[in-house]
Parts: sequence; C-alpha cells; structure tokens
Amino acid sequence: MTGASLAAACRSVLQCADPREKVKAARAAARAWRRGGLSHEFDVVMPDEPGRPARPDLLPPSRMPRRGRAGSTRSRIALLHALAHIEFVAIDLAFDMAGRFGGQFPRGFADDWIGVGADEAMHFALLDRRLRTLGSGYGALPAHAGLWEAASATAHDARARLAVVPMVLEARGLDVTPETVARMRAAGDDASARILERIYTDEIRHVGAGTKWFEFSCRDARIEPESEWRTLVRRHFRGSVKPPFNDSARGRAGLTREYYTPLAIGELT
Repeated sequence: MTGASLAAACRSVLQCADPREKVKAARAAARAWRRGGLSHEFDVVMPDEPGRPARPDLLPPSRMPRRGRAGSTRSRIALLHALAHIEFVAIDLAFDMAGRFGGQFPRGFADDWIGVGADEAMHFALLDRRLRTLGSGYGALPAHAGLWEAASATAHDARARLAVVPMVLEARGLDVTPETVARMRAAGDDASARILERIYTDEIRHVGAGTKWFEFSCRDARIEPESEWRTLVRRHFRGSVKPPFNDSARGRAGLTREYYTPLAIGELT
C-alpha cells in the first residue's frame, strides 16, 4: 500500500465484501497510515454502498426474529450477532468518514477516524470469534438492513455525519452497553462481558472524536454547536433520541447534557 493515498486505502476497505478480508484491509490501512505509507490526499471518491457478504440476510427491523429467552445461549448468540453486525458496518462508517470528509479537516481528523476504524475491525473480530466459540458465527443469523442509512443520509455533509453517527448512534451504545454487560455476567458469560466492556471503553473515545470534530466544524463556521446538533439530528436522523442516558459516559466523551436533553424533552412531550 506504500505510495497510495489515504482516500484510496479507505475506498479499498469499503469495497471489501468478505468480513475477514475487510478486517485485514482495515488493519493494513491503519498500519500504513501510522507508518507514513499513505499520502494525505483525497483523489478518489468513496462508493455509495460498501461491499457486503452474501450472508447475513439483511432484513428490515419489523422482520427481525425475536431473540428468545433472556440469558439463554440462543439469546446471547442472537445479541452478540446483532452487535457483530453493528461493528462490521462501523468499520465502513469510520473509513468512509476519513475518506469522504478528511480533506475538509486537519490531518488529526484522519488520525482519529482511521484509529476508530481499526478499533471497529478489532471489535468485530472479537465478537465473531466469540460467536464461533459458542457454535455460531457472523452470517449465521439475519441482521438489521438499515445501519448504512445514516451514512447515505449524510453523505453530503460532514457536520451532519458527525452529529448522527458518533454523537447519536454510537452514543446510544454507551447508554445500553452497561446493562448488556450485566446480563451477560448474570448468565455466567464472563467472556462475552469482557469483550463488551472493551468495546464500551473504546466507544467513549469514538464518541469523543465525533464531538471534538463536530465542535471544531461549528467553531470554524461560527455556529453554536448544541443548537446546530439538534437541528441536524432532527433533519437527518429517522429515529428518536430518548432516555435513559448514560450521562457519565457521554460527559466523558464531551457530549454534555446541553446537547441532547432539550431534544429528548421534545421527543417525550
């Protein structure tokens, strides 16, 4: 990959369909970037859609099967598979962020999002390995079809992408993961709990990167960040922002209550 541009490396990750090859490409791109083997150039465009394997079958939320009895092995496999799919798509979201918008920001933006992409690849690999230990594997179950929608809806606007993907979608992971860890431990699955705790710690940093660069963009445009965030979320996010919130973890990521509390109150009234 020596001599290639950062954008070309990001595009190569996005175009990989096979999960193991995508993980390898993500790790190779991150390693090449850290070692100075990629130029900070954006000479190719990112694809509209990333490569996807033949399995899992992608279904709308209304057609997703129920996960079964809480604490059962089947239920835990279903939950871990859903999380693996989120992490698989997150690889593409991170490399698309770097490759699509990196030219609009200082070099540190690429440093952060290539690092996030490498983390997501590691998270996916850990979850897939755990699924295999439990007698399953990524692709064995259906998965949510709509996770790339946020990228498509914000492909034209870096600030909107930052507002929705790290500051809404990943922040939601901070809200729900501690309870999921507790459920795994209650079921005696300490191995899965440790993986989720590792992911949780990394995701605080990812949300922090999103908040940092969102605020950078707002300062550059002389826009008040909290109100701009709420405007962009209302415009580009199809879901809702509802409690309960993990205010402590969000705060550690710089995502203060001034951002989301007014929006959540509006959703509930």
